[in-house]
Amino acid sequence: MNLLQIYLLVLTVILGLCVGSFLNVVIYRLPNDMKLWFPPSHCPTCNHKIKWYDNIPVISYIVLRGKCRVCGEKISARYPLVELLNMVLWLICLTVFTDIFIKSNTNDYVMFVVSCLACSCLICVLFCDLENMIIPDELQITLLCLGLASTFSDFVSTQSQVIGFFAGGGFFLLVYVISYAIKKKECLGFGDVKLFAVLGLLLGLGNIILVTLLASVFGAIILLILNKSKKEGANKEYPFAVFIVPAAIITLFVGQYIIAWYQSLFAFV
Repeated sequence: MNLLQIYLLVLTVILGLCVGSFLNVVIYRLPNDMKLWFPPSHCPTCNHKIKWYDNIPVISYIVLRGKCRVCGEKISARYPLVELLNMVLWLICLTVFTDIFIKSNTNDYVMFVVSCLACSCLICVLFCDLENMIIPDELQITLLCLGLASTFSDFVSTQSQVIGFFAGGGFFLLVYVISYAIKKKECLGFGDVKLFAVLGLLLGLGNIILVTLLASVFGAIILLILNKSKKEGANKEYPFAVFIVPAAIITLFVGQYIIAWYQSLFAFV
């Protein structure tokens, strides 16, 4: 590993953590219609402005033992989790879309940047939907812009992306309309419809089909476990984005290999 590669690796780690810290602001403020830049970071309990040395990703959480320095109120473990998760996903993006670790990879720096930002955006989608049952339109628009930017990469063909956009959004729009007509209520959030559309643009037709399958399998398994456990909340409604996001991230990284493996099963049929 040469000096440039080491620099890129360290930069990815640091930026991944710092952006992860900002994602926590997005997750908290967007669903509550708050501005992202004002007021400055503060404790939601005592409103004390957080000093820069108490806002260092992960490290500050450990030093403060997960509590506010002033009022002692417990800080959610979600904050360091999001920071670490974003850093790890950025490192995986670096591995998948550049040759810094695997020399056989083709360098696609456009897709590297797009995938990093997409993963960050998807983290926000997951936690916003999990905590507030809503996917802010700002995140959908960001993913749409990233999908358009990805047309300049070699990840998938532009034709596949355009078809993926209309197929992903169109299929789930049909599901949304039919389910609403039958049940007289939303069985699928319209935010999920828009999410499948923008993911179809980002990932392409074949990959959005895989996302649909994986998300459905993940959802079925988790809900089955909850029902079998007979715990309180087993019949609770769960946001679909909780399953869509992991499926989309897995597909982004290894979707082509999963599809190739599946196709190989029928190679000699």
